[in-house]
Amino acid sequence: MKELPNSSNLLFVEEIFADFERDPESVPEQWRRYFHSIAPTVGEGENGSTQLGPTFTPSSIFNPAGESKNGHNGHANGNGTAPANGAKRAAIADEAKTRQEAVTQLVRNYRVRGHLLADLDPLGFTPKPVIPELDPLFYGFRESDMERVFACDRTIEPTGMLPLRELISRLESTYSRTIGVQFTHIDDIDARNWLQQRMESTQNRLELSRKEQVRILTRLTDAVAFEEFIRRKFTGAKSFSLEGAESLLPLLDLAIEEAGEQGVQEIVVGMSHRGRLNVLANIIGKSPRDIFREFEDKDPDLYQGGGDVKYHLGYVNDWQTSSGRKVHLALCFNPSHLEFVNTVAMGRLRAKQDRIEDNLRERGLCILIHGDAAFAGEGVVQETLNLSQLPGYTVGGTLHVIVNNQIGFTTGPSEARSTHYCTDVAKMLQIPIFHVNGEDPEAVAAVVKMAMDFRRKFGRDAVIDMYGYRKLGHNETDEPTFTQPVIYAAIAKRKPVREAYLDRLLKLGGVTRAEADAIADRRRQQLETELSEAHSEDYVAPNRVRRTHGGYIGGLECESPDISTGVPKERLSMLLEQLTKVPEDFHQHPRINRILKARAQMAAGEMPLDWSAGEALAYATLSTEGIPIRLTGQDSERGTFSHRHAVLHDVENDGEFTPLLNLGKEQARVEIHNSPLSEIGVLGFEYGYSLDFLGGLCIWEAQFGDFWNTAQVIVDQFIVSAEDKWQHLSGLVMLLPHGYEGAGPEHSSARLERFLMLGAEDNIQVCYPTTPAQMFHLMRRQVLRKWRKPLIVMSPKSLLRHLECISSLEDLATGTFQRILPDTGGRMGPDIKKVLLCSGKIYYELDKEREARGADDVAILRVEQLYPLAQEELERALESYAQGTKVVWVQEEPENMGAYRHFEYAYRAFLNERFEFSASTRARSASPATGSASSHRKEQQELIDAAFDR
Repeated sequence: MKELPNSSNLLFVEEIFADFERDPESVPEQWRRYFHSIAPTVGEGENGSTQLGPTFTPSSIFNPAGESKNGHNGHANGNGTAPANGAKRAAIADEAKTRQEAVTQLVRNYRVRGHLLADLDPLGFTPKPVIPELDPLFYGFRESDMERVFACDRTIEPTGMLPLRELISRLESTYSRTIGVQFTHIDDIDARNWLQQRMESTQNRLELSRKEQVRILTRLTDAVAFEEFIRRKFTGAKSFSLEGAESLLPLLDLAIEEAGEQGVQEIVVGMSHRGRLNVLANIIGKSPRDIFREFEDKDPDLYQGGGDVKYHLGYVNDWQTSSGRKVHLALCFNPSHLEFVNTVAMGRLRAKQDRIEDNLRERGLCILIHGDAAFAGEGVVQETLNLSQLPGYTVGGTLHVIVNNQIGFTTGPSEARSTHYCTDVAKMLQIPIFHVNGEDPEAVAAVVKMAMDFRRKFGRDAVIDMYGYRKLGHNETDEPTFTQPVIYAAIAKRKPVREAYLDRLLKLGGVTRAEADAIADRRRQQLETELSEAHSEDYVAPNRVRRTHGGYIGGLECESPDISTGVPKERLSMLLEQLTKVPEDFHQHPRINRILKARAQMAAGEMPLDWSAGEALAYATLSTEGIPIRLTGQDSERGTFSHRHAVLHDVENDGEFTPLLNLGKEQARVEIHNSPLSEIGVLGFEYGYSLDFLGGLCIWEAQFGDFWNTAQVIVDQFIVSAEDKWQHLSGLVMLLPHGYEGAGPEHSSARLERFLMLGAEDNIQVCYPTTPAQMFHLMRRQVLRKWRKPLIVMSPKSLLRHLECISSLEDLATGTFQRILPDTGGRMGPDIKKVLLCSGKIYYELDKEREARGADDVAILRVEQLYPLAQEELERALESYAQGTKVVWVQEEPENMGAYRHFEYAYRAFLNERFEFSASTRARSASPATGSASSHRKEQQELIDAAFDR
């Protein structure tokens, strides 16, 4: 028998037909039935061969006019015999072609829309739509046609031919059983064909060994036993039970096992609170005794003023696969704000990949576990998906798992989304979406295997939408029958998926009742033992001392000594000169040439350094000292205000050249990426990156300072509070352009006051540098000292090109970052009548006004580090001024914004005791700034005048 190629190839069909005419038994049965069904035999030919209707050839199936391949009509010979059969011949050909085309369309429609008929909802409450194009009657087929043989793709049947009834049965089994797959939106034909072949060749089934089935049963048992134990031992306590979606455990188990076999060494998991304790205990490997102790809450002194609820906590552990491979697991800590941990987890994985130079993104996996309501409802999901294939953010494909409870607190799907599926937003990517009934654990196993293989082969995300239900309310104290009485009446009658799966295995003989009971008894006994140990007087609680990691520390700034951040002048000159060099065949923009020539003069000491030169030297010196750097943000390659030009573009061919990447063979990695127009997703990603990048400099830059308020959740729930809640250290830098220059309410303020309000326990640093040297030393200090805290920088706009905002190479070569800059003219002592304290660009305007007034008895001090700032620093800065001297805080911001209220609250006792303290600000305002440029200038001059006159 011949090996059958694609049956749609007409030449092949004719070859098979020729064999059939010679000897019907020489071709597969499906082909014999097919040829007989479309053109009945009329007798035998010579030597016993089969002879069909007078002028039939396979070509006529696809040739209604009855023409043969060589252009002649379809007569048996050229002398016009059997002309009376021409009309009949054409009718047969037309009917055959029409029917085959209808079958082809039916197959395609199953691939496109078969998922809509899949049996996905375990409760059976989801109505199935009427889809006419999946009904044979839609194409005119009758019951008499069901046994007729038609051509089909070899992915469905290797022989390429099937009776219509069997073909439909296989399509239903593949696309409309307990798995429904959306994949035809994928434009990449290779990916689409790969999925099609995988699904149709197996009918979306995975043959499991007895060992694998027992493993699934064990994981289901673990899930059920844990939830029942918690509810029995800690009645009324919130645990956000996994009941109704227990198949999540075998799903994760299989995904981790498969990842290990694919060479994955690091897995980072992000998930919300639903089922989190179960995952912690049974997948990540946290000791149940620690979880039980957290339920009993017997250690109040341990968590006073910090910590978090047990279902927000993370954990790290090592997993050994069944084949002996080791995989490191990290479940991220996260708050109740659903979905915001997504890009945090991705950023962590990207950092882990970069640390081991996994540039192909093959040795790490990110698993994100979502809720159905949150996946459809939270905008950060779209931002997460959008990062998937971007060069600066890709992690080689994320596995998304939706635990689809078909409810969000008390809100059902019809009120929660405008789409059919909660996953429809994921169709923005060229990825498959697997919908699966969670009460068919073997179907879950099948989609896990396929999703993991797809991700591995194509380096893209994959989505598993696992349907289940929520057995209890939103939490264990909630009453769900108030709002979903009918659904919860049905849920109350259902037995756990573990019991249903066990029944199936018992029928198949795959396991005995005694074996299943032994698995359950063993797990319950383990939990009892863990609870006893949690009650033991010898129990030792996990250490909640300030976290240290690899020599890096948190805690108070006073515990971390200052260090020198200067760099020898000769090395600075050499590096700055190197930053001006481009390849000979690189066609530079004329205006960029002028910038590079100016930098060459700065390197030679012929010009003072501007802001961009100071910043570039900070990165260059760090990179050549072996410290990796990552800088991302909207327009960060060039800089919002066209000052950085870190990535140069060839004006003739759009080629790119990055001088910072060409400083020497031994330099560390430097990544500079323009980000998508996103704040929540990207800031979350960079924060996550910084958690596993403590030895490097990680920077996120806002296009304008106030853009960060779009990402308020990332700041509040992660950046400023993570050390206190979870003992996480981060050295993330946020560059937030800030300053009042008449640009209006949205482009003036980076909301400095909000960060100062959030500052406590030295959790963050808030700085407002005003010289290139200060910026240089600040960036170097951030990574060279071992103290790791997020750094919030009010970065400049107009100061980028201000003629007075300059530094010398000597300023960079010596010293370190100064928290308070003294008066530049050395004005101090009893002759000074007034001291102006300020921060930021207002200094240059005050200095200009002082010069215009000839007010040499006025000193101006700049507070460059607003938080943390020990009172002793302020006392030393002011100690030379006489008691009773007027001290005025001056700021551009309204009185209820900026640093004034923080400064006045933190230091008023000292200031009011020694000096006559007041402030000069804009008037209190609901909006940060006026939209009128002329009003801005008037307000600015008024507050400057008030500073000198009062």
